[in-house]
Parts: sequence; structure tokens; C-alpha cells
Amino acid sequence: MTDEYRTISGISEGYYTEKRSKFLAFAHHVDTVEEIKDLLAGYRKKYYDARHVCYAYMLGAERTDFRANDDGEPSSTAGKPILGQINSNLLTNILIVVVRYYGGVNLGTSGLIVAYREAAADAIAHATIETRQVEDIVKYTFSYPQMNDVMRIVKNMNPRIISQTYDNTCEIVLSIRKSEAAQLRKQLEKVPI
Repeated sequence: MTDEYRTISGISEGYYTEKRSKFLAFAHHVDTVEEIKDLLAGYRKKYYDARHVCYAYMLGAERTDFRANDDGEPSSTAGKPILGQINSNLLTNILIVVVRYYGGVNLGTSGLIVAYREAAADAIAHATIETRQVEDIVKYTFSYPQMNDVMRIVKNMNPRIISQTYDNTCEIVLSIRKSEAAQLRKQLEKVPI
């Protein structure tokens, strides 16, 4: 299990045309299925006059939550080629929507597969791909006299501080790379009382 994953930042667009059919591709960084549903509803509303709004998505650092949808195209000619581009680029937390305007000439199954694959590939080619880290949340409660020792560990390990409260009983919530979380917990537990 790695603690890094590849995704895109923001939104990118791609385009492909074949025999007067137009394929408009949109790649989005997403984190939840609810976000995906909202984006899809927006595309269906915006491109209400399009023949098909096909898509594929991949979620999670383990890349186990995914879906491909052909939206009325022949089975496996739209969603699967889009998902194939996501997989071949090893991306996650991504949604690619391809909107098709029919040009009057049937492309056949192989033509459709190529068109959806190329439109998705163009959207990915225009995207900014970045590597992100899987983070783990570490909560630690301590007494005020332990503050200096705790903050020394925080300074040395450099986790991101999410929240902190200082009173008679103090609490700090940290976010750190998953592979370093056990070491951080171990060091915090060693803080003298």
C-alpha cells in the first residue's frame, strides 16, 4: 500500500470529432460521489440537446471505487474507454464526462470506442496532473506542562496542524502522511508526564 496517488487539479477540457459527431470531454477533480452527481446533473442540464452524456470516475487512493456509464450508447463503447484512459494514466479522484452531439453518421462500435477514448485522452492531456499524499489524522490530548515536548515533536515531524486547543487539558489534531502516522503516535506517547 502506497501513501501517494495521482490526480488532476481543477478542470480540463478535451475535444474530438469524427464524421460530424462532436465529443466534448471535461475532466474534474472530485472527492465524493455526491460531488459527481451534482456535476453530472449540471452537464445534463447545460447540454440538454446532446444525444449522450457518458462518463467514468475513479475515487480513493486504493482506486477501488469506480463507475463507467454509456448513457444509451451500445454497451461498453463509451464508459469503458473513458475509464480505460483514467486507468492507463493511473489517476484517481477524477470524473471525466464526454458529451456527444450526433452528426448523422453512425460510427459503429469500434468508431465509438476510439472517439470516447480519444476525447477522454485529450481532456487528460490538457489537465495538470499532480501527486498527492494519503494523510492520516492524529489526535493527541495532553496536559499544559507537556506543551514544549509536544511542540518539539510537531516541529521535527512537520505534520499539518488542523486544530489546537490549549487549556488545563490541551488537544492537538494533526494530519500527516499515512506512512509516518505510526511514528508520530509513538513519539507523542513517549512524552513525559
